[in-house]
Amino acid sequence: MLDFIEFLKQKLTLPLPGIEVQYEMAPETRKKIHISELEPHSFKKSAVMIMVYQNLNQFFIPLTKRHNYEGTHSNQISLPGGKFDEGDKTLLNTALRELNEEIGIDSHLQIIGALTPLYIPVSNFYIEPYICVYRNEFIEFKINEYEVKQLIPLNLETLKSDAIIEKEGIVKGEGYQLKTPCFNVEGEIIWGATAMILNEFKKLIT
Repeated sequence: MLDFIEFLKQKLTLPLPGIEVQYEMAPETRKKIHISELEPHSFKKSAVMIMVYQNLNQFFIPLTKRHNYEGTHSNQISLPGGKFDEGDKTLLNTALRELNEEIGIDSHLQIIGALTPLYIPVSNFYIEPYICVYRNEFIEFKINEYEVKQLIPLNLETLKSDAIIEKEGIVKGEGYQLKTPCFNVEGEIIWGATAMILNEFKKLIT
């Protein structure tokens, strides 16, 4: 565990893979909009957490599957996270609060860095992705069933494999069908902003 933490810390001292790597997992039709191009306060702020934990000598990150609802991100797979609340004061606190609210983790965490921020045009959200490590041998998730339909442990060895990438996957939602690169993890399709963020993390650890 310590070796992997030091490896991650070292990688995070180097230039990040960046937005171009994120856009490898975006639909071709998606506009490349950098946050600097937007008017201040014209977007909604949010944060997500990539939480690395160890189980049986393997490393995982928890993903969450949303419930079906009338909305843009219905039934999608996401990283724990959500919208900034003024009481959070910082987006890092937003990510930590949401991690606790969604999957019940609020201790034994070591923050080690962040990835490239990402803007989502369809929902007008600006996302800051943070990385932390869960520093305890025992882990117990407490799923918020109101917010989370299913928890999906993503093995980092699986994430490293190019075999899970579908360059022209088809995803369907409420009133739309889209061809887009995606990750297919045992039939679970990860696409959109989550896939873009995970692709940068994938490049960071490979």
